[in-house]
Amino acid sequence: MALSLPRGGAATVSAVVAEGTSSVFQTMAATPTNLFHTALVALGVATALLKVLPRVVGSGSSVEGGSSVEASSKTPKSAAVKSLQRRFLAVFWLLRCADWLQGPYFYEVYASKLFGGKPASMGVISKLFLTGFASTAVFGPFVGRAADARGRKLGTLAFTALYAVGACSTKSPVLWALLLGRVASGIGTSLLFSAPESWLVGEAQTTEGAMDYLGDTFGMAYAGDSLVAIAAGQLAALAASKRGPTGPFELSVGFLGMGALLTSLLWKENVADTSSSSSKQPSIKEAVDVIRADPKIIMVGATQSLFEAAMYIFVLQWPPAISKAVSSAFAGASTSTATPYGTVFSCFMASCLLGSTMFGFLGNVMGCATETSASFMLALATVAMGGAAFFTSPFNTMVTGMPLLGALVASLFAFEACVGMYFPSIGTLRSKYVPDSHRSVIMNLWGIPLNVLVVSVFLGIHKLGISGALSISTASLGLASLCMFRLRSIISKENDTEPKILSIKE
Repeated sequence: MALSLPRGGAATVSAVVAEGTSSVFQTMAATPTNLFHTALVALGVATALLKVLPRVVGSGSSVEGGSSVEASSKTPKSAAVKSLQRRFLAVFWLLRCADWLQGPYFYEVYASKLFGGKPASMGVISKLFLTGFASTAVFGPFVGRAADARGRKLGTLAFTALYAVGACSTKSPVLWALLLGRVASGIGTSLLFSAPESWLVGEAQTTEGAMDYLGDTFGMAYAGDSLVAIAAGQLAALAASKRGPTGPFELSVGFLGMGALLTSLLWKENVADTSSSSSKQPSIKEAVDVIRADPKIIMVGATQSLFEAAMYIFVLQWPPAISKAVSSAFAGASTSTATPYGTVFSCFMASCLLGSTMFGFLGNVMGCATETSASFMLALATVAMGGAAFFTSPFNTMVTGMPLLGALVASLFAFEACVGMYFPSIGTLRSKYVPDSHRSVIMNLWGIPLNVLVVSVFLGIHKLGISGALSISTASLGLASLCMFRLRSIISKENDTEPKILSIKE
C-alpha cells in the first residue's frame, strides 16, 4: 500500500525537522559548558576522521615534490626502530604528564600562601612566575652544554630531580624557598625541552633506519602528549580536591619518579658527537659560531623562538579573553555563565591532537615536506592569532554576543591545532639542520630571545591589554612564517644548484 502525504505534508515535515534541528542547537549552546562539550566532541570526531582518511586515500598517495620520493624510499620500520620509539615515548609521556599536572594550579598554589599574615599579592606571584622564565634564559645554555658533554640521559635525570625540587618547594610557606623552587623548575624546563629530544636524535643516528622515522616518532610523541595533557588535567583536579592546591604538585613528583626509573632502565647514555668540534666538549662560543655559519640553523632557531614566545604569551591571555566573550554571549541568561576553563583546556588539547594528526597525514600519506607544511601552518597560525587580537580589541564593534564567542573560539582552536603541528615539525627540522655536536646548547641559546620577549610582554601587560599582547603574538608569528618561507627558499636554491654530473661517455 502506497504511503501518501496530505497536501502540504512535505512542508510540514520540513518545518518539523527544522524546528527539531533548531532545538538541538539551542540545547548545545544553552550554557557555556554545553557549548564547549559540543566543541570537544566535534574536535574528537574530526581527529578520528583524519585518522581513518589515510586508509581511504592509500599510503601510496603523494603530492608533487621531493619528499614524496623520500617517503617511498623509507626502509620498512625495523624492530630496532620500534624499540627505540617505545623506549623514548614511554619516558617522554611520563615526563610531560608531570609537567602538565603542575600547570593548571600554578596560580592557585602560590595565591594560597600567606606572607606576613597576608595572602600573596599578584606582584609576588608575578615575581615567582618571572623567576622561572629568567632562570630558563640564564642557565639554559649552560645546562644544555652540560647535557651535550656529560650525556642526554643524565640531563633527563637531572630534569626529574630539579622539577621534583620545584614541586616539593610548593609545600613551603617561606618566600625564599618558593623562589629557589622556581629557579630549579626553570632550569629543569630548559632540560625537558632539549635533553630527551637530543637523546632521541643521538640514538636514531646509531640505529639503522631510525632517522627516516624521526618525523613519525615526533608525530606520535606530540599526538600522545595531547591525550596525556587531557588526562593530566583531570588527575590534577582530583588531586587538588583531595590535597588542596599542592596536591597536583605532589602527584607530579610520583610521575617524575616513574620517568626517572624508566630512563635509568630503558635508556643508554649518549653524548654529543664532537668529531666536527675543535674541542672534546662543546662550548657555548662554538655553538654561537655554528649558528652564525649556517643560515638554515638561524631560520629554524628564529622560528622556534618566535613561535614559542607567541604561544607563551597566548597562554597568559586566553583565560580572560574567553571569559569576557562568554559573559558577552550569555548576558542575561538564566543559567550559569561561568567559564568552564577545564573543558576549554580539553578543547585546546583536542585541537593540538588534531594538528599532530594532520602533521602525520601530510608527511606520511601526502608526502609533503616538513618545510612546506610548516610554512603554511605558521601562516595559518598568524591569521588565527590576528583574528583573536581583532576580536578582543576595543575597536571591534561589528562582532558581539554569540557570534563574537564563536569567532574567537574558532581562532583560538585554529591556533592550538597549529601548535599541535608545530612541535613535531620543529623537532623534525632540528634533527635535520642542528648538528648533534651542539644540539642541546643551540636549542637553549634560542630560548634566550624567547624568554626576553615573553617577560617583556608580561611586564607591560597593563599597558598592552589582552588585544595588545595578542597583537605582539601575531607579529611574532608573522616573523616566524617569514623565517620558514626563507628556509624553504634556501633549501630550494641548494637543490637547484646541486651539480648534475654527466658522464663523458654520454
